[in-house]
Amino acid sequence: MSAGGSELAQSLPLASEATPAGEQTLIPGVKPVSVRERLEARMAAPLAPRKPQKPLDIGLFDDDARNQLSLF
Repeated sequence: MSAGGSELAQSLPLASEATPAGEQTLIPGVKPVSVRERLEARMAAPLAPRKPQKPLDIGLFDDDARNQLSLF
């Protein structure tokens, strides 16, 4: 790279983006991720439970009941 190219790179202001980790500089040619793009990615992701699922240990799904040798 010639000296003129480095002067041009230093004179252009670099774009930055505020993140929870702090201000981050973006690579030239890369645009920041918009709120809309973040929301679209969250909507496309599969749903996750808000709290851990309880086991279904009754009736047909009860593994201990299946292990019995006889009902009577």
